[in-house]
Amino acid sequence: MSQAMTDTTTISLDGVGVEIDGRAILRDVALILTAPRTAVIGANGSGKSTFARLLNGLITPSHGRVVVQGHDTVRDRASLRQRVGFVFTNPEAQILRPTPAEDLALSLRGRPRAEVAQRVQAALREHGLSAHADAPASTLSGGQKQMLALASVLIAEPRLIVADEPTTLLDLRNARRIGDLLLAQPAQTVIVTHDLELASRCDVAVLFEEGRVTATGDPASVIETYRRGCG
Repeated sequence: MSQAMTDTTTISLDGVGVEIDGRAILRDVALILTAPRTAVIGANGSGKSTFARLLNGLITPSHGRVVVQGHDTVRDRASLRQRVGFVFTNPEAQILRPTPAEDLALSLRGRPRAEVAQRVQAALREHGLSAHADAPASTLSGGQKQMLALASVLIAEPRLIVADEPTTLLDLRNARRIGDLLLAQPAQTVIVTHDLELASRCDVAVLFEEGRVTATGDPASVIETYRRGCG
């Protein structure tokens, strides 16, 4: 396989450390991921969210290098942001416009108006939000808000989707719906999650403990390692 082909699916961390306010959050992380769907698991404070934020340049490494699909996350940050879609735990953090239709259109800024209108309407229909297109986003339910946040990422057709605990604030039905949608995407997907059932449906799992990667591979095996460590 050529270098050009591998770059389109490779996430590489080489000796990566992250220090914030003098405290080590990640330590000597070396990792190569090529799977279509990767789950990232571990206890609170283990470094999972910091790892996720490295992948689109929200956080830069204090040591080492991160390369995402051929793009260095420090040197190529602008192009990386166009390539990577990030879904936050709390959708309030990324719903930026008053209504769902406006929020979706924001993700397509710079494109022809007719194209934007057509794609926004299609996205609203696909994600069950058509009836709320022009309603205040603040009136949506928690599940609808997370669906809007995810739809605003998907409409831009990113090459990589990074979701940081996207189901944590949701009830079981909405959590399942969001999980199903993430796993069905053609884009490479990295999901940070405490939902071990969702993690088990991914192709690969990565376990973080105290800022280090302690296991990676088949989800069932990695999840069992995590369970044993939890006692």
